[in-house]
Amino acid sequence: MKTYRLKLPWPPTINHYWKHSRWGHYITEKGKDYRQNIITLIKQQDLDILTPSRIRITITAHPPDRRRRDIDNLPKAVFDSLTHAHFWVDDEQIDDMRITRGELIKGGCLDVQIWELD
Repeated sequence: MKTYRLKLPWPPTINHYWKHSRWGHYITEKGKDYRQNIITLIKQQDLDILTPSRIRITITAHPPDRRRRDIDNLPKAVFDSLTHAHFWVDDEQIDDMRITRGELIKGGCLDVQIWELD
């Protein structure tokens, strides 16, 4: 079972990542910047592997400040970005997901651990 560890930047909120209008849904500039940042990080680590395996993932979310946040809103931007970075084929591969709140870190970050289950 292969294991990967990533330290990712704090994602924009789902409302700042996606924009909805009567003409459809699109990714905002903040969302595009975040996605590109993740793509760059994945390529630098040679992890653009398009793994077809089933996935277990844990995210320790280190918030940037003391504001109240729903941590269940974090994964969508992260998963979308990892898909576009070609780490995995699609986030539907995730069978097991856990998110925990970590310590406050200035700027915020996500400690991500991913296991291939197949």
